[in-house]
Amino acid sequence: MKYLNLIHLFLALLVSNTILAQTELFIVPYPNNVMVKKGALNFSKGVYIVGNSNQKTYLQKILNERGILKTTWKKGVQINLLLSANASDNSESYELSTFENKVEIKATTEAGIFYGIQSLNQLILKSIEIPLVTIKDEPAFKWRSFMLDEARYFHGKEVVKKLLDEMALLKMNKFHWHLTNDAGWRIEIKAFPLLTQIGSKRDSTQINDSGKKWKSEVSDYKAHSGFYTQEDIKEIIAYAAERQITIIPEISMPGHTSAAIASYPYLGTTKQKIRIPTRFGVESAVLDVSDERAKHFIHQVLREVSELFPSQYIHIGGDEVRFDQWKNSKLVQDYMTKHAIKNYYDLHVHFTNEVSKFVEDSLGKRIIGWNEILGKNVHEWANEENANTSLSKNAIVQFWKGEAKDLLFGIDRGYEIINSDHRFTYLDYTYQQIDLKKAYGFKPVPPGLNTAQQKLIIGLGTHMWSEWTPTFNDITYQTFPRIAAYAESGWTNAQHKDFPRFEKNISYLINYWKSKNYNLP
Repeated sequence: MKYLNLIHLFLALLVSNTILAQTELFIVPYPNNVMVKKGALNFSKGVYIVGNSNQKTYLQKILNERGILKTTWKKGVQINLLLSANASDNSESYELSTFENKVEIKATTEAGIFYGIQSLNQLILKSIEIPLVTIKDEPAFKWRSFMLDEARYFHGKEVVKKLLDEMALLKMNKFHWHLTNDAGWRIEIKAFPLLTQIGSKRDSTQINDSGKKWKSEVSDYKAHSGFYTQEDIKEIIAYAAERQITIIPEISMPGHTSAAIASYPYLGTTKQKIRIPTRFGVESAVLDVSDERAKHFIHQVLREVSELFPSQYIHIGGDEVRFDQWKNSKLVQDYMTKHAIKNYYDLHVHFTNEVSKFVEDSLGKRIIGWNEILGKNVHEWANEENANTSLSKNAIVQFWKGEAKDLLFGIDRGYEIINSDHRFTYLDYTYQQIDLKKAYGFKPVPPGLNTAQQKLIIGLGTHMWSEWTPTFNDITYQTFPRIAAYAESGWTNAQHKDFPRFEKNISYLINYWKSKNYNLP
């Protein structure tokens, strides 16, 4: 009986520690395994950093920002960043332990050390006196992305760096960079200089008059322009890499290509000269997929993009393609006959597969595309037959549009899926459409899937589409604090999520973002 009582006491203390962890540990996304112990660690005497990780300089920069100074050897708190040879199934896992005068962060990779630093960073963000804890943590999903659309509005590299910093704080690891669309071409391609000389500029822009958005008839009558040189992009890639973030470039095709066609009219199906659209929405301009010159253009652009970006993935868009111009083109009709292509979604998939093959065979990478690349119609405005052609098996599908059956369409065919359901993840939507609780409640893996199906969902993405966000203030208003909800859904296991805890925890992040003069709701 004596031993039984001791066991009960131990279990009670363990439960007590767990409750304490849930109510007093202010980290977003919340760690998956936490034990809070009695006592505290105070950084007021400064720190000295040891260990074999190359993250020491980055950590010291973070500590300096928090007002914690570097001390001489063996004075103040020791922080040990220890890369371990122990095998781990997850390259992003870490272990963080705090003692009365010491911090240990252990991981098998630099990424793991980095994420341990971010947990420490958030603890210090609340107070320089932090609880004694042991955290053993790893992400629920390997793909945790934030997308910035700069085709609609060019924002510049300082804005991008600020967003990368916030992604790092929240342990997000993929920056999806939407660089081309109808409204603008934002990346220097040396083989095609007119893409930025012409394609990066427009005369005027539709504005969100009285909240009407796409129905607005009001324009600003101001020229808008901007693009990234390849040197700019290299700088941003290096900045992201220091923060364990991979940049995924998106080059839209075969639709959303008005800026490219305005620069080089032969790329278009009509071969007519057009201007950069000044209104937002789905344009009719589409690449002439029957023209070998257009294919040469795509290959050369993707070569330069691949050489710039270390990412093993290139996003090719593939969404919202209107088929009107293809239907009215004899060259396209002849091409379809020659290749026994039955309908226009078949043509879409045929084109996507050609691009996928080039990216795989010539560049050694994989494509990602929005879920229209599966050849299944998900648009109410497109009365089209679904494709008979199967998408390349190596393509990754980013689900954004449709119902549960449309998500299952890709899963049942064995494709890896990034779940970005627009009804839950689109940051351009108002807070009435997606409030913080709805954002937090997003489930990347819907109920009812078997184990094999669940594994095909590799993560989630949230998206800052920029039609109505011309300034950084607009971006921060739409993005923060909702981005934190998606970060936690990407990192924290579903069974460990807790909205009341999350809502309390982000109060410190909200104050932090406000201290940086971000415009929050």
